[in-house]
Parts: sequence; structure tokens; C-alpha cells
Amino acid sequence: MTFTRLLPFMLFLSCSTAIENRNPLNETFPSVLGTNLEGVEVALPQDIKGKHTILLIGYIQNAQFDIDRWILGFTDSKVSFDIYEIPTIPGMFPRMISGYIDNGMRSGIPKELWEDVITVYGKGAKKITSFTGNERPLNARVLVLDPEGKVVFFHDRGYSIPHLKSLINSLP
Repeated sequence: MTFTRLLPFMLFLSCSTAIENRNPLNETFPSVLGTNLEGVEVALPQDIKGKHTILLIGYIQNAQFDIDRWILGFTDSKVSFDIYEIPTIPGMFPRMISGYIDNGMRSGIPKELWEDVITVYGKGAKKITSFTGNERPLNARVLVLDPEGKVVFFHDRGYSIPHLKSLINSLP
């Protein structure tokens, strides 16, 4: 079996078990390290503290569809907060091929957005997964963090205009 044919199988094996979804409202986002697509290490939430920030967390590649709908909604609504996509990939094997995974993401994302896509692998990914749960992985986890890194809005049931309005109404 070639590496290309083996890769999806190995990624499947590296996935964590299902963790029941939970609402982390009013909790502080866990401290994790990630790397943006420019190759810069980012400490979350420490490096983004000081202002309200929106995080769009995806656990599988197909969650990108939901993330894109949220981004379009934010753009149409003229939301001016910083927005970060956080691909969250648990397991040891994905960490070992992170360069391959990140290069794949870079090929589909315009360079001017690379700074805002922060991939979290391994133990950090496990912390985030435990924080929000990963059931229904096609749905993005949408969080608004206050300037101290505390979750002041959370949604994990898929994009909808009423939920976008609810998020916008929660913003200061």
C-alpha cells in the first residue's frame, strides 16, 4: 500500500475517541500551543488576550464548510473582532506529519489569511477537545473569548442566522 493510500487510514486510527459535547461558557480557554500557517508558534489564549476574539474550532477537515459559513456571516454582518480558525488535530501520528498536513492547508488558503489559521496538534488538541467535546464533528465550535480568555459565547450546533445574531448580540 502506498503512503498516499495509507494516510487516510492512519489518520483515522490517530483520531481520539468521541468526547461528549459540553458548553464551556464562563470558563477560561485552556492554555495550548499551536502554530499558524506562517510557521509562527502561538500560545492560546495568552497571545490573543487583551481584546474580544472569535475562535472557530474544527475537529475534522469537513468542518471547514461550517467554518466558512460562519466567516461569511461575520463578513456580511461587518463583525470587526479578530477571528481565528483553529484546526485541532489530536493524536501522535498527525503531529509526526504536521508539515504535510499544514502544507495541504496552505495550498487551499490564501497567504494573507495564514496568520489567522492556528493548528493545534497532540496534547493541546486533546485539551481543546476535552474543553468543548467533539461529538458531531462536522459542526465548528464557535467561541467568543473576552479580553482575559474567558468564553462569553459558545455554539456547536452548526451555522444559522439566529445563532449568528445571538453571537453578534453578545458582543460588547
